[in-house]
Amino acid sequence: MNVKTVAILMGATTDGLRTELFDKEITDFSIDSRTVGTGELFFALSQPDYERAGFNGAFADAHDFIAQALAGGAIAAVARRRRVDGDEGLRALSDRLLLVDDVIAALQTLARKVYEQWARPVVGITGSAGKTTTKELTAHVLSQTGHRVLKSERNYNNGLGLPLSVLKMVSIGHRPDDYDLAVLEMGMSSPTHEIRRLVQITPPDIGVELMVAPVHLEHLGTIETVAAMKAELIEGLKPGGTAVLNADDELVMEMKSKTEGPVLTFGIQNVADVTATGIDTARFGSIRFRLRTPLGEAAAELPMTGQHNLMNALAASAVATALKVKPELIAEALRTAKPPRMRGEVLDFAAGFTVVDDSYNSNPRSLLSMVNTLAEASENVKRRVVIAGEMMELGPDAPAIHREAGREIARLGIDELWGVRGLAREIVAGAAEQGMATTRFFESAEAAAAAARNEAREGDLILVKGSRSVETERVVVALRERFPLAGQDQR
Repeated sequence: MNVKTVAILMGATTDGLRTELFDKEITDFSIDSRTVGTGELFFALSQPDYERAGFNGAFADAHDFIAQALAGGAIAAVARRRRVDGDEGLRALSDRLLLVDDVIAALQTLARKVYEQWARPVVGITGSAGKTTTKELTAHVLSQTGHRVLKSERNYNNGLGLPLSVLKMVSIGHRPDDYDLAVLEMGMSSPTHEIRRLVQITPPDIGVELMVAPVHLEHLGTIETVAAMKAELIEGLKPGGTAVLNADDELVMEMKSKTEGPVLTFGIQNVADVTATGIDTARFGSIRFRLRTPLGEAAAELPMTGQHNLMNALAASAVATALKVKPELIAEALRTAKPPRMRGEVLDFAAGFTVVDDSYNSNPRSLLSMVNTLAEASENVKRRVVIAGEMMELGPDAPAIHREAGREIARLGIDELWGVRGLAREIVAGAAEQGMATTRFFESAEAAAAAARNEAREGDLILVKGSRSVETERVVVALRERFPLAGQDQR
C-alpha cells in the first residue's frame, strides 16, 4: 500500500508532502521510533491521543522522536496537526509529514478501512485470562484445517495493537487476499469501553468469552464491572454473529442476553455444546480426552498442562465448530499445538527436574488453576515447588486476595512455596497460616533466581508464575543458564 492510498484512507492532509513520496510503498507501520525500519510509516502518538482513546497514565510525546524515526529509515510520519503548528522544528520536517487531528484515531481509521475492503470473517477473543493462548490455539487449529489465518501479533490486544495486527495484511510481502479470516485478541483494563472501540474497528463474526475473573480491579472496581466491559464483545458482534461462551462461568453465561444470534457453549463442569470427557492427566505436560461437539466426537490430546489450557482448547474447538470443522480434524490439529512462550511452557532439564514457565501473567484464578495441576502430578515427582509473584491491579482487597491464594496453595498439598516481591508476602503468610511448613519470601525476582540456581534438584516440579512487572521469568532464565535442557549438550 502506497503513501497516497494510506493518506486518503485515514483522511490525512498532505499539502506539504514531497510529491515523490506519494507512490512509495510502505513496508510496515510503527509506533516506536527505536525500532522503526526502512520504508515504514511512523505514527507519532501523544498524550491527547492516548487520553481520547481511553489509555491510563502519562506517556511520552512521540513528536519529539519524529526526526529520529525519519533518520532511522521511516518513509514519513503521521503527526498531530496542532502539535506541528506550534513547533518550528517539526514544521521544518513538514515535507515528510501526514497531518491529522488525532494520530491514534488515524491509525484506527486506517485499520478499519483496510478491514472493510477485505470484508472477511473475524474471530474476536476476550477474557480475564487465557486470551493469548486461546488465540494461538484457535489460529493453529484453523490453519491446520485449511484456513489462511491472520492473527494478532504477540499479545497485541488494545487500541494500538489490534490495528497494527490488522495492518499486517497490507505490509510489504502481504496482501489482504492472502487471508481467509482473522483471529484477534481483544483486551481491556479500564472502564473506558476499550472493547467497544476495538469491535468498532473489526466487528467480530464470532466472539469468544473465556472467563470473568477479579483482574484490573484497581481501575474497574468490581467483578461485575469487569463482566460488563467484557460483554461489549458480544454486544458488538455482527448481526447474526456467533457468541462462544464458557458454560462453566456464570457471569459469562449471563452474556447470552446480549445477543440475538446463535450461541455455542464450551465447558467441562456444566453441560456444553463443546466439551471434554474421559480426561486423562496422568502424563504431565499432556492432556488426553474425548472431544465432543455438535458435529460429532473424536479422541484428542493436548500437549499442554492444566485444566485452564484444556478450556482454552475447547474454546478454540468451539470456534472451529462454528466454522463447520469436523471434530477429528480439530483433534488432529490439537496434537501439534504448543503453548506460547512463558504461558505454561513445560521445560524438562537434564538434571532431572521440570519447570513450568507461566511467568507472563498472573491472577488468582489462573495461579490456583496451575497450582492444582502441579498437585495432581505424580509421576517421578519428589517435590512440588510454587514460585509465585505478586499479582497486580487487584484493588483495595489485594492483600486479602493474596493471603487466601496462599491458604489454597497450602490446602492443595504443595511442598514448598516461594513468594516474590510486594504482596506475595501475603501469599506466603496465608500458606503458613494453613500449616505449610516450607515457605520463603524474596524481595526481588533476582533473589529468587539466585536461590533457584542453587537449590533446584532431581525430582523437582517447579511452577514459576507471575506478572511481567515482577519479572519472575528471571528465575527461568537463571535455571536455563546453569542447567541444560534434557537432550541438549551437557557441556
